[in-house]
Amino acid sequence: MSTIFGKIIRREIPADIVYEDDEVLAFKDINPVAPVHILVIPKREIVSIGTMEPTDAAVVGRCLAVCRQVAEDAGLSDFRVVTNSGAGAGQSVFHLHFHVVGGRGLSWPPG
Repeated sequence: MSTIFGKIIRREIPADIVYEDDEVLAFKDINPVAPVHILVIPKREIVSIGTMEPTDAAVVGRCLAVCRQVAEDAGLSDFRVVTNSGAGAGQSVFHLHFHVVGGRGLSWPPG
């Protein structure tokens, strides 16, 4: 895993970690777009939803469960979960990640 997220998983660079288990890591985004902005990532390298394999479904589901948990832990009842798949959709780190965003009103469409 050569991405910045791989370096965070290996503790080569610091992150403000809010949740961790054997499969999933969650940490605060360093460039938040809302009062709460947490990234949830699988520890196993999956590039994106668009490249995931059927065998990745369990860990992706686990990531979504952690999204709910970190939102609840942050005191959010209303929140958004976003993932981008591919550069054209805004993906800038090519390791699957979910943005949990909340703490302010969120409009639609997002961008």
